[in-house]
Amino acid sequence: MKAITIPQPGGPDALVWADVPDPTPAPDEVMLEIRASAVNRADLLQRQGHYPPPPGAPPYPGLECAGVVSAVGAEVTGWSVGDPACALLSGGGYAERVAVPAGQLLPVPAGVDLADAAALPEVACTVWSNVVQLARLGSGETLLVHGGGSGIGTFAVQLGAALGATVLATARGSKHDRLRELGASGVIDYAEEDFVEATERLTDGRGADVILDIMGASYLGRNVRALATGGRLVVIGLQGGRRGELDLAALLAKRGSVAATALRSRPAVEKAAIVRGVREEVWPLVEAGMVRPVIYRRLPMSEAAEAHRIVDSSDHVGKVLLTVD
Repeated sequence: MKAITIPQPGGPDALVWADVPDPTPAPDEVMLEIRASAVNRADLLQRQGHYPPPPGAPPYPGLECAGVVSAVGAEVTGWSVGDPACALLSGGGYAERVAVPAGQLLPVPAGVDLADAAALPEVACTVWSNVVQLARLGSGETLLVHGGGSGIGTFAVQLGAALGATVLATARGSKHDRLRELGASGVIDYAEEDFVEATERLTDGRGADVILDIMGASYLGRNVRALATGGRLVVIGLQGGRRGELDLAALLAKRGSVAATALRSRPAVEKAAIVRGVREEVWPLVEAGMVRPVIYRRLPMSEAAEAHRIVDSSDHVGKVLLTVD
């Protein structure tokens, strides 16, 4: 088969579409013939040599994909050859086929195109596990989403709105209209306005009950200030650095909490539990049209370098897909 390889870490041109050995599914895995994969920022880090795949994962980038089941392991039940599916991966999505633990497989939601379904597993599992499972976002609360125009951001905005929350998002000004269409009640241009002041203004001084943060260190202090009393800050990215100063007195005064999570490195049993939760609680919202994949652009898998340039520019809204003919 062919896959995107990284002979040497570097810029986008380090990605090479090359012949590689076929994967061999284990007894508890299925083989997917991939129709599309989606680009995540973790893929850019892996390309640069900063985010290697966990032990046992394929060496190729790609944390989610969609395709058709072509083989089923002896211990797998509930899946048959020919079934369309999408999958949460630890790696290997930038390829023509991939072996997937059956617990990380999801049906393609009704009404969603097979290729477009590749834009769902990673963002759905990330957002649901952090915003709903960990931070317990409730109806009537306020959710602040940083990086609202990203794949994670566009999904979080929609899911928060579908759950009855008031959703605020930070994003460049050019993305504001689209985020309002997706359900954001207020959008903050982080380049022009202090998001803490804007959050206080938009919540009449109350603050955000839940903050989903991709920045890390550079936003830590301001995120605590933007929390409502009893608020929950969840850090899922470190685009703004890994080391920051936390004012514990400020956090105590808010009776707030800070959590940091990663999805890729979790054990298979935890990923399977998250996938089950997404299938039970999120897929009905997708099938009802309340949450949809947001696709910015589709490119052939062989043009992965250009896809990485697009995502690296941060000019996009939603997901960039890589397709296999």
